[in-house]
Amino acid sequence: MSANENNQDVVTQNRNDKVFIFDTTLRDGEQSPGASMTLEEKLQVAEVLDNMGVDIIEAGFPIASNGDFEAVQEISKLVRNAVVCGLARAGNKDIDRAGEALKPAQQSRIHTFISTSPVHMKYKLQMEPHEVLDAVSSSVTRARNFTDNVEWSPEDATRTEHDFLCRCVEAAIKAGATTINIPDTVGYTVPEEYAALLTMLREKVPGADQVIFSTHCHNDLGMAVANSLAGVSAGARQVECTINGIGERAGNAALEEVVMAINTRNDVLPYWTEIDTTRIARASKLVSAVTSFPIQYNKAIVGQNAFAHESGIHQDGMLKHNQTYEIMTPDSVGLKESSLVMGKHSGRHAFRQKLSEMGFELGENAFEDAFRRFKDLADKKKHIFDDDIEALVGDEVAHADEDIRVEAVTVIAGTGGPQKATLTLDIDGRHMTKEAQGNGPVDAVFNAIKEMVPHQAKLLLYQVHAVTEGTDAQAVVSVRLEENDKTVTARSADVDTLVASAKAYVSALNKLMLKREKSAPETLKVS
Repeated sequence: MSANENNQDVVTQNRNDKVFIFDTTLRDGEQSPGASMTLEEKLQVAEVLDNMGVDIIEAGFPIASNGDFEAVQEISKLVRNAVVCGLARAGNKDIDRAGEALKPAQQSRIHTFISTSPVHMKYKLQMEPHEVLDAVSSSVTRARNFTDNVEWSPEDATRTEHDFLCRCVEAAIKAGATTINIPDTVGYTVPEEYAALLTMLREKVPGADQVIFSTHCHNDLGMAVANSLAGVSAGARQVECTINGIGERAGNAALEEVVMAINTRNDVLPYWTEIDTTRIARASKLVSAVTSFPIQYNKAIVGQNAFAHESGIHQDGMLKHNQTYEIMTPDSVGLKESSLVMGKHSGRHAFRQKLSEMGFELGENAFEDAFRRFKDLADKKKHIFDDDIEALVGDEVAHADEDIRVEAVTVIAGTGGPQKATLTLDIDGRHMTKEAQGNGPVDAVFNAIKEMVPHQAKLLLYQVHAVTEGTDAQAVVSVRLEENDKTVTARSADVDTLVASAKAYVSALNKLMLKREKSAPETLKVS
């Protein structure tokens, strides 16, 4: 249930206390090393965000690449409820490109920015303060030619001199900006300091009462959510955040943590959002699947251990009353306990119903592929848990459009050695088989892949964890590759760890090739 449903009377009376949720998973979140998404994956995420009640979806950075432009354009066609936003630097080409990409949107916003801190102006922009001030006015004015919904940000605001920051914010408001975002670009500030900065701007800048102030806090010191909420308490009414807190470096404020903090502690945070919190877990798992970024077990709200209790004292308290150790319920964020109702005798109708209950809506071809894999899994595994289905369907979605796919894996391993792997890959519709040796079965599998898909990528991460308990549990394997300073991460699930390893490695190679084609120049990556 969303906050506005929980507090319907309050909502009607206190419209000014609504906090707009600006999700930048598809822009800032995708800038996480290795987190690039395909167009189809971006559309899936955008649809989930739109359905869960996100107010503004920052769909991408249209000038960065043709892929980003296409993504913003297609998301603009898809989204029905949220405002679709495109990012642009303070240059005519950037703004024009964003305006063009957003044309199909029912509601559009251009978000333009320029650095304002002394260190950024001197070393990054090599511009004088008066030049930056002129660029603020001209960029916002140009953006207004495409939409009356314009957001302006002073990059590195928390390290900007206060007088100059006030002048820049005033210039943006005079030029027609309707939202003023104050980014803590490098995650440097602390809650009290950030709140004081927002208060100072709202009190000193002429016209500040006519715009919405926004927070955009990075997590370098682990205070992104705390700083964002401090900003809200100081009068900000928009929070920029991402699902699972993904983003540059240590990431951004996590949407799920911001929203549930407001919902759970409404006594000290008397605000509300439009987010349907029961859709949070689904969004979290989807973003984790398409980016191949595992969710840490102790992650607040959506982590595997967020509602787990092992201590005997805690378990005893939970058995007596769940509020002894839980300040929110699992179902309030869309989490349910694993069930054992699915098995090898389950039919298509039951499987489709189970997917619907779990938030998956698949096309006919994708459904048939998922059902086939479910039946194969049920033949190998005695009990099918919801987490198994989640991993299976997420795996199917993640690898649906890949040019290289694993068809067959055979491995010879043991103390006798040597370890050998024979792999068959489907490469653009053509089957190729190779055998290779290695220092262990996993190394042999990866060497066989290299024989068929030559590359110089370096393996940075190889990680295995079980989806559920038991010796027949599916293994989820995560692989991170780096080539020419480009990093990608992929993961795959299978009851056979070596099969999952092969699929994850091949998926990472697919992403690496896509990144070669569509990667943006480093100068275009912003926070």
